[in-house]
Amino acid sequence: MSQETKEVFKPHGKPIIRVFSNVHTTFSDGESRSAFELTRAYLGYEHFFSENFSGTVIYDVGNPGVGKMQLTAYVKNAFLNYKNSNLSVDFGIIPSTQFKVQENFWGYRYLEESYQDLYDFHSSADLGASVTYKFGEVLSADIALFNGEGYKKLQSDEYMKTAFGVTITPLKELVIRGLVDFMGKDSAQNTYAGFIGYKVKKFSLGAEYNYQTNHSMLNGNDYFGPSFYATFVASKKVKVFARYDDLQSKTPPGKTENWNLEDDGKLFMVGVEYSPVNGIKFTPRYRGWSPADESAPFVSTLMLNCEIKF
Repeated sequence: MSQETKEVFKPHGKPIIRVFSNVHTTFSDGESRSAFELTRAYLGYEHFFSENFSGTVIYDVGNPGVGKMQLTAYVKNAFLNYKNSNLSVDFGIIPSTQFKVQENFWGYRYLEESYQDLYDFHSSADLGASVTYKFGEVLSADIALFNGEGYKKLQSDEYMKTAFGVTITPLKELVIRGLVDFMGKDSAQNTYAGFIGYKVKKFSLGAEYNYQTNHSMLNGNDYFGPSFYATFVASKKVKVFARYDDLQSKTPPGKTENWNLEDDGKLFMVGVEYSPVNGIKFTPRYRGWSPADESAPFVSTLMLNCEIKF
């Protein structure tokens, strides 16, 4: 009688290559401008050392937003992961835990970052460590410690950011998440976030609310707001989506206007994602921005985005 033998693990790995580009025309205050852009490329590798240990390195090649450089490379992720049953531990330059669930549910980061990332509540990756534990099918919890300055900077002060999160999945179709983090002592920066998402085969709907006090540890620099997004799966190759954000800020003590007024406003987005084959996505979309500053004009953008994933 033959006896089943367990398959011997063999170390292996896989490359990570994603390229984001677009062509767009922006209309504002009676004027228009058009451009082609290669906005970002992720180049990396994931290696599985054993059944429990893996490592990931990803370079982010994008526009630095400073000087005359058009593209520059940063180490976006460089971390070791340990996974055993219900426990997962990351250490290094790791993905931020603050909005990972929301970002995955939103599902269109190649078009637009999720709320906390887009409005600079947190960086999408940071130096630190995180621990996630699943207590069962319904409940999981995570704790993380970051340097609080993102993946483009080394630790430059004595402050660290600590984050606690809880994810509840009472139904297969429903996910609920709450998170709080804090950094600093005097004028400490605190973030409070809540998210609920409902997803079935043809439709998904997500809603989140985020509030951050003393942004960059500056007293009274509070901002907050909701984000709503929905997707309808029309076919295996076509998805229709929409999103609405509202970002508001407060007036700090001793000031006469909201500290973030130039960047406050409302975002409107609607589009159609078409994936002719696995790994390629074309997405025509409309993006509207209504500034909170009444003296600033409404900005409309027609875009055709493309993602290539190898």
